[in-house]
Amino acid sequence: MFKVKISFIVITFFLLSCAGTMKSSKEQFTGIDSKLVTRDYSGAISQIESAKGKFYKEKEQALYYLDIGMLYHYNNEFKKSNEMLSKAEQAIDELYTKSISRAAASMLLNDNVLEYSGEDYEDIYLNVFKAMNYLELDLFDDAFVEVRRINEKLSLLEQKHTKMADQFNLSKDKQKEFKAGKNKFHNSALGRYLSMLLYRAEGKMDDARIDLDKLKDAWKLQSQIYNFKQPNLDNCLEKTNKVKVNFFCFTGRAPDKKANTLYIHTEKNLIVIGTTKENPKGKQNLETLDLIPWQGVAKGYHFKFQLPFMKERKSNIGKVKIIVDGQTVKELEMIEDIEKVAFETYKIKEPLIYLKTITRTVAKGLFATKRKQEMEKKIENPLLGFAARLATDVAVDATENADLRISRFFPAKALIGEIELTPGVHNIKIEYYSTKGTILFVDDLGNRELKTKGLNLFESYYLN
Repeated sequence: MFKVKISFIVITFFLLSCAGTMKSSKEQFTGIDSKLVTRDYSGAISQIESAKGKFYKEKEQALYYLDIGMLYHYNNEFKKSNEMLSKAEQAIDELYTKSISRAAASMLLNDNVLEYSGEDYEDIYLNVFKAMNYLELDLFDDAFVEVRRINEKLSLLEQKHTKMADQFNLSKDKQKEFKAGKNKFHNSALGRYLSMLLYRAEGKMDDARIDLDKLKDAWKLQSQIYNFKQPNLDNCLEKTNKVKVNFFCFTGRAPDKKANTLYIHTEKNLIVIGTTKENPKGKQNLETLDLIPWQGVAKGYHFKFQLPFMKERKSNIGKVKIIVDGQTVKELEMIEDIEKVAFETYKIKEPLIYLKTITRTVAKGLFATKRKQEMEKKIENPLLGFAARLATDVAVDATENADLRISRFFPAKALIGEIELTPGVHNIKIEYYSTKGTILFVDDLGNRELKTKGLNLFESYYLN
């Protein structure tokens, strides 16, 4: 009897102590929103740096480099930003290779235990900001390399998750065929636009025209992503006696992740996925979401699990204007809904997360039920037996949390604008307006001398 008690206590303590490693930490972001509002990027950098090792463990190194790399970009530390974003990219590449090789073996592991290998949209857009960094550093050829990387990654996106599905299907714990979702994002208008500007600045007009045509294809072939008005680019390749000046503005912040709690009810060789919904009498009913054949499972089990989902972070920005020498000259137009791309690319791997989580939940739930039954036979005291069963359920629930890790500092929208000015020095400002038309922020870029050759490109951002 004494040994049973000790064994029960040790197992429960072990499960609860592991729970901390199976939960996504967001404590490192406490108070950081106020720093972003006041554009205290150096303060935000210090806060994230101090969280390394405490809230960013070794398994979150890619996430740390993404977060700190984006903050360095906003703080105009472009070389440092590229060092961090390059480390993030390298970590993502290495972790993908590693995860493929051990996918089947890690089928029953909570994703929070595994290394964070990045969301697809993070892996794509880090190259955009590396290219912007290189342009600020006047490293034109390096910027070109980053732009090409965007297209390379997009071409392999679906194949990447199909390989992962194939590895999951090799697992002995598989009950249903794993299939990745379809990729509906093959062509980034933002990437094409940046590439077009680089070719135009080098005088390679045929290449620039090809990129412009492919940019327009984004609206024709990906209407579920580009469901907003296409920017007017009719005159962007025409020669002029004036200087072409280009603006990139980034607004808002890309999605966060939240947890959705679902339930599994078993019938013979069948599992029912559902969610609780309150009826008019105030009682909770189980609303069926999915039915999955599951060979070998008996009737009458009930398990709880969590799934991550992306949730938008709303922004109050209604329009952005370019002010030159005190006069409004143009309103910027959206070229990329980064937030929507995040949602769409997440759908490719979402079926894998869904089925893996269910497989893990059923296996863990059945194992815990078996252990409880064994304890009931050995523990004679009914009260102690109840406590043992309850503690086991609590411990299992504590180790089953959705993986909510995601980078915090990518923008939600990308806007562009091109104007023509006479050569010389001009005072340039960017004005950000709310949806109600009130000015939220003025980004004063100061007096800028425009180059007659090359690229006159200015970047601005308002992340609120």
